[in-house]
Amino acid sequence: MIIVLKNKHTLQVDDFSFKCSIGKNGLTKRKVEGDKKTPIGTFSFENLYFRKDRISKPKTGLKCIEISKNMAWCDDVKCPKKYNKLIKIQNNIKHEKLRRFDNKYDLLIPIKYNFNNPIVGQGSAIFIHLTKNFKPTAGCIALNKKDFLIMLKLIKKNSKIKIL
Repeated sequence: MIIVLKNKHTLQVDDFSFKCSIGKNGLTKRKVEGDKKTPIGTFSFENLYFRKDRISKPKTGLKCIEISKNMAWCDDVKCPKKYNKLIKIQNNIKHEKLRRFDNKYDLLIPIKYNFNNPIVGQGSAIFIHLTKNFKPTAGCIALNKKDFLIMLKLIKKNSKIKIL
């Protein structure tokens, strides 16, 4: 199954069209760390990460991983070996904390953009995550919780996302 970002406000999953938000500065073929743009291309999905203390394990074909207090995603251009990878929080490494006070990362799926052998500075931590207000993201794709849960039931491990 291929999920398609049809435009900056619509994610097409099978027969469902979901309202979504994307990067504040739109789409790009030339992603740069911190540019607030969503990368264009076709990408696989990583695992589903979820907050067990806030939501029960969702029904999905993806592998589910509980988010712990020390989980983060490295976005540090000075740390090439860990760049764009799941890490344990370290004060000397710039990172995106996965366990947040807001609910954005109660459910999240990393999009495998710049994923295998990542090129430092070309963008990291591109996720599908939750939103309550559809405000633009820092480069991710955001859905409301109800739609995210429907999407999870439809996608499989080999599903891809096509961002046009």
